Amino acid sequence: MSELRQSKYIDITTDYGFKKVFGSDTNKDLLIAFLNELFRGRKIIADLYYNKNEHVGDTEDIGTVIFDLTCKADNGERFIIEVQRTAQDNLKKRMLYYSSKLIADQAPKGNRRAWNYAISEVYIIVLMDVFAMPDAGDEKYFLHDICLCYRDHGKIFYDDLGFIYVELVNFVKAEAELVNDLDRWLYVLKNMSSLNGLSTYLRKPIFEKLFQLAEYSKLKPEEREMYNVSLRNKWDAESIRSSQEDQLKRAREKAMAEGKAEGKAEGKAEGKAEVIKNLLSSNKFSISEIAELADVTVEFVKQIEAEKAKGK
Repeated sequence: MSELRQSKYIDITTDYGFKKVFGSDTNKDLLIAFLNELFRGRKIIADLYYNKNEHVGDTEDIGTVIFDLTCKADNGERFIIEVQRTAQDNLKKRMLYYSSKLIADQAPKGNRRAWNYAISEVYIIVLMDVFAMPDAGDEKYFLHDICLCYRDHGKIFYDDLGFIYVELVNFVKAEAELVNDLDRWLYVLKNMSSLNGLSTYLRKPIFEKLFQLAEYSKLKPEEREMYNVSLRNKWDAESIRSSQEDQLKRAREKAMAEGKAEGKAEGKAEGKAEVIKNLLSSNKFSISEIAELADVTVEFVKQIEAEKAKGK
């Protein structure tokens, strides 16, 4: 396979780059430093261990890097973190599934009464590269720090399960605007492959190590091959995602136009119902996507789907 034209540093958001930087004991100080910035003082990780469940992708979810980590805090506490550089599909549900699995796997096979549900804290951390948080609307947050809380007044209900989503597409600070190490980490993650060297804004020992590790010229031939494949995979995935977004945009415009035309002739609800039936028949969109396209609730789409199945 021919070698791609390369920048000085590898793209850390590729599967290979993410694993090279964050996925080994020799470089775990980099991951610890990054995680501590994400926790912003709530937790201070002193050490971490890569559990046997650490893997890269699987047959159903190609392009995902997952690190299953046991972390030791500076006060002796132990908790579990799962770090992912992940794809967009079913993001929230997949993260809920992974967190549930990390909790369920802690249960002993026997003597649960003695165990008494002594569940460790669990955190899911997701690096989102070129796509936005689902249902974020016009929000432009680059860090989503989520926990279980009361719906009415916002008081935390359970503090030992958390989700941190890093939305790089919304991180737009220039080097001169970086004010803390979290900013510096996110800037490097987003821009590493386009940088030419370590600037004064990034001149700290932890970033000096990162830049040395990420130099493309220092990769062995087999490592270059793996990185090139990973980079192509990222580009292919981005091309597919972009194409799907364009298709969704065109479908949204068509649905709105059809909805207006049919709504005038048949009434607003009836017109939208017909649009929804057409979208369901295309087998190209999920229930939630159709609800967004037609500007209706998911429940309404499910109702039309049930009626369509009955032949109405």
